[in-house]
Amino acid sequence: MSSEKKVRFNRRVKNNGEKRETEEHIYDNAEYLDDVQSREGGPHTNHHLPVQRPSSKSFRGAALCLGVLCLLMTAGIIILFTLYVFVTAEKEQLQNRFNNLNNSYSELQTDMKQLKDQTPEPTINRTQHEEKKLNITTKECSEGWTKFGCSCYRKYTEKKTWSQSRADCEENRSDLVMINSKEEQEFVTNMIQNEESWIGLRTVEDKKLSTGYKWEWVDNSSLSETSWTESPSPTDLYVASCCDQRGSFKYYRYNGGDVRAWICEK
Repeated sequence: MSSEKKVRFNRRVKNNGEKRETEEHIYDNAEYLDDVQSREGGPHTNHHLPVQRPSSKSFRGAALCLGVLCLLMTAGIIILFTLYVFVTAEKEQLQNRFNNLNNSYSELQTDMKQLKDQTPEPTINRTQHEEKKLNITTKECSEGWTKFGCSCYRKYTEKKTWSQSRADCEENRSDLVMINSKEEQEFVTNMIQNEESWIGLRTVEDKKLSTGYKWEWVDNSSLSETSWTESPSPTDLYVASCCDQRGSFKYYRYNGGDVRAWICEK
């Protein structure tokens, strides 16, 4: 009896030892599996965390925002296109106005040139001279000056060259006398009292003429009055004085050094 009990006990002990070894082996395997699973990204178990799916409200909110953005972009594109069309149309109008003004200016230039070509130069110069005189119709002459018509005259008895005489006139806000009518010529002739005096007549180059020169007053108007008898055709730079016994002017070389009295007009 005692031997059987011992055997049973030993088996039980043996069985218990094997059980423990098995349990230990199972525990070791479990720890190994946990270590492997932790390395591979977590335990592979059937107990997963619940996945949160987006709700329909979130989709609706996103769709609403996207729709609003699209609406704003469409409105912005429409506004920009409208502004572009407006600016383009206004630009075309301004360009048309500019072209019309440019054409009108060209036509006026052409008309003015034609009118200038058709109008005799003496008439233009005479008109300018008369306008100059009209500007001082109410002006009284200073002391030492003699009034005739719309101008004031003064004779200087000193002797100077033509250029010096003109410079003296200009210092007194005047210029050498310009004779534009028969009456004015008679007035000047009486003023000089048979003493030859410089007047504002000279020659200037004109390549259109065969002689290459023409007579011109100091205000750039041409010699046109027929009161002068036999005006000589100049062939060089000359200056004129008034007057000889025949009522015509006399002329001298511009830089000849001749000196005369002179008459200023303003």
